[in-house]
Amino acid sequence: MKISRINIKNLINGRRTSSEKKLSVIDKFSGETLAEAPLADAGQVAEAVEAARKTFEHFKFSSAEKRIEILQHLYDGIREHAGLFTELIVKEAGKPLSYAQNEIRRALDNLQTGIREVYHFSGEMIPMDYLNGKGKTAYTLRVPYGPVLGISPFNFPLNLALHKIIPAIGSGSPIILKPAPQTPLTMFLLADIIEKSPVPGGVIQIVLTDNALAERMVTDDRLKILSFTGSDTVGWHLKKIAGRKKVFLEMGGNAGVVIDRSADLHRAAKKLAYGSFLYAGQICISTQRIYVVEEKFNAFVELFLDETRKILSGNPMHPGTVNGPMISQNDLQRIDRWVMEAVTQGAKVLAGGKVLDPAHNIYAPTVLTGTGRKMKVVDNEVFAPVVNINPVSNFDEGIDAVNDSRYGLQASVYSDSLKNIRKAIEKLDVGGVMINEIPGFRIDSMPYGGTKDSGLGREGPRFALRAYTQEKLIVN
Repeated sequence: MKISRINIKNLINGRRTSSEKKLSVIDKFSGETLAEAPLADAGQVAEAVEAARKTFEHFKFSSAEKRIEILQHLYDGIREHAGLFTELIVKEAGKPLSYAQNEIRRALDNLQTGIREVYHFSGEMIPMDYLNGKGKTAYTLRVPYGPVLGISPFNFPLNLALHKIIPAIGSGSPIILKPAPQTPLTMFLLADIIEKSPVPGGVIQIVLTDNALAERMVTDDRLKILSFTGSDTVGWHLKKIAGRKKVFLEMGGNAGVVIDRSADLHRAAKKLAYGSFLYAGQICISTQRIYVVEEKFNAFVELFLDETRKILSGNPMHPGTVNGPMISQNDLQRIDRWVMEAVTQGAKVLAGGKVLDPAHNIYAPTVLTGTGRKMKVVDNEVFAPVVNINPVSNFDEGIDAVNDSRYGLQASVYSDSLKNIRKAIEKLDVGGVMINEIPGFRIDSMPYGGTKDSGLGREGPRFALRAYTQEKLIVN
């Protein structure tokens, strides 16, 4: 691929910078080294933070027109280089080709949505014409908190970074974006686009660095917002050390589903198999736990196994591949251990349950039953092509089973009973309830986020714009 077309350097205060310490970025399927990416040193990180602080003093007064111009430039650049972005995401993230193409489409739609929201973003009129307020007019302005630190994950290296960049720019806040170490090349390509744009030097900075220096930014009071997407263990640790920052955390889950007796089993099985194994299950809202009312359990399992056999595993560059490589050999070995441990604890393997291709980090689409709350494959976020299917005596028990988790990102129910659908909406303790749809359904304009260990706050341009700003009251 044309790596030589990308300037593989950090973008700090409008300049591209390298450093002595390097990180190897590999093709997740072939194992080939794609590039050596520089890890910003302490001096470069300090420069980025100070540049964000200084830039905020004038960028916070920028017009909506100027902020929209920046977002439009990002849109135009991504669209122009869509093919290269797609290839990068397939190679460095191991994402199947069709799903990588979908990420580009979503990124462009995300930017368009953000542009529309900035056009209409404003405060509100406040009723004051009574008591001591008679004869006065009051309104609010939305003003930014300050510079943002965005930490994005490997699985959506472009679009989830944009979920931090768009509200930052839209609100008038400079942002330092730290990409995941597994997938930094996508952000370096975005840095190329930024470098050729009307963006002032410190407005968007791309800084790949090690964890210790990233934590130094988290603790720096000059940065006023932390937006993190990643594991709950890391996220809660960062919140603890973030001081007075406003913190947003999106930390995944173990998405649950309830299959009611009235559900369309064929439709549910087809969609849920895809939602379980797409991108090797490395999506925050991949289907992980399915609870089926007993009278429909055998029929559903048969249909689900039929759909599982249709899942194509292999090279993510091949059209039709659904289940590609795990992000690393360590993760491949981890999920293999977890599945074997579940089997020793009484779980039964209905499909898969093994490493399919060790040379390319591919784990077989795996269906387990007889699993329980104390097993890692149920209680933890597997982030792998593994799904648990278990019977429940009735719909209410299924709702309770989904809620019996420390996570609460998104869940779904398959039912044609209005009564049970309403019950699920009321009782499911999650950030989003999907009706007759997979838990992994997402449109980027949604208020996306979770409860419990799944995080704090909501993504989506409209909702994040408000969250990145505060009200200033004007009384005249």
